[in-house]
Amino acid sequence: MNASEPPSGIGLLLVNLGSPEAPTPEALDPYLKEFLMDPDVIDVPGFLRWPLVHWWIVPKRKKDSAALYRKIWTDAGSPLLVNSRAFAAAIGRELESEPGLRVALGMRYGRPSIRQALDALPVAGLNRLIVFPLYPQYAQSSTLTVQKKVRAELGAMPHPTPEPEWVPPFYADVRYIEAVAAVSAGPLADFEADFTLFSFHGVPERHLRRLNPVCLSSESCCDRVTGENRNCYRAQCIQTARSIAQALGVPRERRAVAFQSRLGRTPWIQPFTDRLIQDLPRRGVRRLAVLCPSFVADCLETLDEIENRERERFLEAGGEALELVPSLNAERTWVRAAAGIVRDMIGV
Repeated sequence: MNASEPPSGIGLLLVNLGSPEAPTPEALDPYLKEFLMDPDVIDVPGFLRWPLVHWWIVPKRKKDSAALYRKIWTDAGSPLLVNSRAFAAAIGRELESEPGLRVALGMRYGRPSIRQALDALPVAGLNRLIVFPLYPQYAQSSTLTVQKKVRAELGAMPHPTPEPEWVPPFYADVRYIEAVAAVSAGPLADFEADFTLFSFHGVPERHLRRLNPVCLSSESCCDRVTGENRNCYRAQCIQTARSIAQALGVPRERRAVAFQSRLGRTPWIQPFTDRLIQDLPRRGVRRLAVLCPSFVADCLETLDEIENRERERFLEAGGEALELVPSLNAERTWVRAAAGIVRDMIGV
């Protein structure tokens, strides 16, 4: 683009979490350090976070994490990256009729980085930039850190850039709910579960209280999303599960919500997935289906944590079978739903 030409076109930046470049301790080392040094992930003062991450957590976890990634790694690479790239390509095709629209995929951690995606658009040639964090629910350690990183990268560029426009959390968007229901209906019917668990990624309780000091003040405070708790991750997850369950016809007495992947010893939101899965066989549950609606793409947390480790826990506790319902990935119904959300943003 000639420097004298005015910017034109719309950029769509898709952002997901990211993954290491290989399932090895050497590749996990920089990936885990980038991830865990984010102050919105481990939100302790920097002088404490640096030695905690560099001297304690990463040296202890990188070998074990590499072994877990090896279990799910494919010939094409990390499932999260493979699924995210397939989705980016599919939504690009779905939106190719929109004049001047360009699509790029960036990862909050690892590659392709957010900066690489902005350069690929390229952002200097755009008059609008729409950022689509691929997280249905709002959380400090997902949505907020993407917003901060995009702004930081734009601010570091030597040329004028458009003000980013953010796709809001889409947990309540009927198109997203219908897409999850459409992708889940077949596996659920084939499996014939007697109980369905909606497992969401966990977050520390303090992240919720930072947005609302009275959060978690009662057992029922997350039962509904209201004006007061509109950014409460736990409340959004509960509403997500309720909406999907209603779309699928799963009755209240045959479903539950829980939270997985906790880290460290500080309080995290409950109930915990691993403890609930261990307890369900004692309640008579034999065939358990698990949906993970905080992930739009299958990844380590679904393909290993649920499908491998939690299945083993369920079977050891007396269950007969656990079925992981696939994430949305690049399924056509999700691509069309996401494209509709984007079209709403650009006003067509």
